Amino acid sequence: MRPSPIAVRIMEHEGGDMFYDPIVQGRTLKVFGMDDYPRHFLEYIAGEYEKIGYDRVVFDTTGQFEGDFDTVIEIKDGQPTGIDPIKLALQGLIDPYSAVTIVEALYGLDRALRDKLYADILLGKVKSVPDAVKANQKYSEVILESYTTLDEAFYSGDTPKLEGSVLVNLGDTHSITLVGIAFLTLSAVFEKRRKAMVGLLDGAVLGYTSAGSAAIPLLTRPLRKRLTVVASEYALDALLNLAGPTLLLYHEPDVQALIYESNGVPPGSMRKLVKKGLGAFIVRSPETIDVFHGRVLP
Repeated sequence: MRPSPIAVRIMEHEGGDMFYDPIVQGRTLKVFGMDDYPRHFLEYIAGEYEKIGYDRVVFDTTGQFEGDFDTVIEIKDGQPTGIDPIKLALQGLIDPYSAVTIVEALYGLDRALRDKLYADILLGKVKSVPDAVKANQKYSEVILESYTTLDEAFYSGDTPKLEGSVLVNLGDTHSITLVGIAFLTLSAVFEKRRKAMVGLLDGAVLGYTSAGSAAIPLLTRPLRKRLTVVASEYALDALLNLAGPTLLLYHEPDVQALIYESNGVPPGSMRKLVKKGLGAFIVRSPETIDVFHGRVLP
């Protein structure tokens, strides 16, 4: 079958070149490997999509991702980011109700308090999360139960540019709570972005919190002209169960077996131990399972 216009070459194997084709194989590619192998592959595939005119949005928890981006957002504990869901809503980057549901998820509001906050935003009484904290309302009390000075600093500052290609550097963020806030809020901004490649590194770390796990479906649900690459060293069920093909890179033998089994690959010749520089590309359909072995690019 001829690859689609947004297919990219990912592997050399005995039968020739192997392509990842989002249109045919699924719009989320899961990549599992030890050490820096997932990052190197994500850098490669991001570069390939840059060549065909796709924007790239990359969330990087390693702080080592390399590439050219229009905007690099540095997330650091205690530093202002301007990534405030209510501010973003007032600027038209997300809708106000999405902003309120983000605050609800982050701070445990119930439905009545969520609706009250939503009304206050629409009436212009609340223009940021810090405003909501200071509003002297019942929702303020609930937010304050888990709101810290790190949150206060995080929401302050000017909103970053969120057009074009964006790298979100979380490598210097030690608070996993702030990682979740940044990931969920920005995922809502990029949720409907088209003609874009979204990269998640490390996918397991990004999804560690309840906020982070709520963000992953926003970026992995099927959307025309978009694809997502979830790269991780940790083969967790939450990632293994995402729809789409899997690229297995070098990893410990028991983890390799787990990845094969989670994709329904039966014991036997279809399972081949993946060594350094090699990979196994696993593509499933309702009727078949195909496993292609070869040298992973670049």
